[in-house]
Amino acid sequence: MLIPWVLSALFVLSSFFSHGYAQPAQCPPAPRCPLISPPPPPKPLIHFPRPRPPLYPPTLNLMPRQPRRNPGPLSNRARILFITQELKRNITYDPNNYTRTWVGKNYCVFKGFYCDTVPDLNITGLAGIVFNGARFGGRFLNFYRFIRNLPDIAIFHANSNNFSGVINRNLNQLRYLYELDLSNNKFLGGFPASVLGATNLTFVDLRFNTYAGSVPLRLFNMDTDVLFINNNGFNKTIPTTLGNTPALFLTLANNKFTGPIPRSIGRAWNTLLEVLFLNNRLTGCLPFEIGYLNKTTVFDVGGNLLTGPIPQSFGCMTKLELLNLAHNQFYGAIPESLCRLPNAYNFSLSYNYFSQVGPACRKRIKQRRLDVRRNCIAGLQQQKSAVECSRFFSRITRSCPRENTFNIVPCTGISNTAAASLEEEDEDEEGVVISSIDDMTPPSPKTYAALAKPHHL
Repeated sequence: MLIPWVLSALFVLSSFFSHGYAQPAQCPPAPRCPLISPPPPPKPLIHFPRPRPPLYPPTLNLMPRQPRRNPGPLSNRARILFITQELKRNITYDPNNYTRTWVGKNYCVFKGFYCDTVPDLNITGLAGIVFNGARFGGRFLNFYRFIRNLPDIAIFHANSNNFSGVINRNLNQLRYLYELDLSNNKFLGGFPASVLGATNLTFVDLRFNTYAGSVPLRLFNMDTDVLFINNNGFNKTIPTTLGNTPALFLTLANNKFTGPIPRSIGRAWNTLLEVLFLNNRLTGCLPFEIGYLNKTTVFDVGGNLLTGPIPQSFGCMTKLELLNLAHNQFYGAIPESLCRLPNAYNFSLSYNYFSQVGPACRKRIKQRRLDVRRNCIAGLQQQKSAVECSRFFSRITRSCPRENTFNIVPCTGISNTAAASLEEEDEDEEGVVISSIDDMTPPSPKTYAALAKPHHL
């Protein structure tokens, strides 16, 4: 039975949306950035046993504190008190006065600490740590030494602090841990592979650190709903296991990933809602398997070195609302099936080398839903010069592996339905006024908010 004070302590997935994100969503330079801030997500409870977490991250909404139960058995209690006092001694800067409350033996009343009943032991345990935005300062703020002494921890949110150190041992002893937010700290080195040992994790947020090197294959085999590793220094290829991820929201943006987007991405067709690859160093052509992502609403590969035509399979992404292919080296004709997608709100194909658009795409341009500035399309304004376009086409090899797959359409009956919807919507130029982007309900992307730091140190 959850105690009253626990029912009133509601979470919002980590730094993702905690404190409302005062900063606007960040998108790549060319495309129009979504103007709408993400709506407040559902607010989960901290409790045992491990529930399936919310679809998007949590914020803490504290109600007036209620009387709390005493901590659990002496062994765990002593460990937690000892490690808490050690952390307190190492914190030399505490602008939000967390440590001032860390006195006495009842850690359940410490600021940032949340307790609940451990089900299999029927005792009170430390269920949650929430240090988001605490801005702790000190020389020896070792995350791993602290968390390994919290045996019953379920949620550990500590974004925007100065935690550091190497997570050099497996976290598999933390049997209840399902949310881990270490974003905007001082972690460096290779990917903390020991995190993979916490097999119950469903929310992983490691963004805004200085991790580098490769990402382990096993990362995308974890049973995560939310995976944020953007704004680090990862600089190898994206693992071929990418398509194994059950994540709903995935951000790999603002790293230095190289190589192509793995073909396996198509295997995430039944789960992936939003994915950001923008501002990396990805090369090669878009695999047609992306077209299998028929639940995806946001797909962003802006600011890379990708090339080739857009596969016809993109016309199968019927839920797609925001598409960003800007600032790459794509060329050829823009598929009419792409422009007929019924939920198209903001498609940016600017700063490429596209050379042809059909009637459906021209309508989307007039509706201000399709941005094709700085391409090579004859008869349209704000295009690249003839000299620049000629130079590009004279040196490009214009060859992609598996070119025969670019005309594969892995869906049926979608394009005609979408085309009919488009025709009903805006007839011809002599008929009713063409509906504009202002007439649509703006999408509310979740992943773009992850491109802003959760708090400032």
